Amino acid sequence: MKTWIFNNKLTIIGVVLGAIGGFIYWQQIGCVSGTCPITSSWFNSTAYGALMGGLLFSLFKQQKKENPRRTEG
Repeated sequence: MKTWIFNNKLTIIGVVLGAIGGFIYWQQIGCVSGTCPITSSWFNSTAYGALMGGLLFSLFKQQKKENPRRTEG
């Protein structure tokens, strides 16, 4: 039986990479004035990056194809 983590490993990788990218973006570029809603705080930037990374990587998840049952008669 496959676990939830194994079934969603691509999305989890995207969340982790997105969070790292969001934190690096905040650290290197950020928002000096503090008025930017996403990049003014490290937490907001990291959470937004994690969300975007998870959504982006989940696009590449392959869907299982089910065989339709034939009805004879």
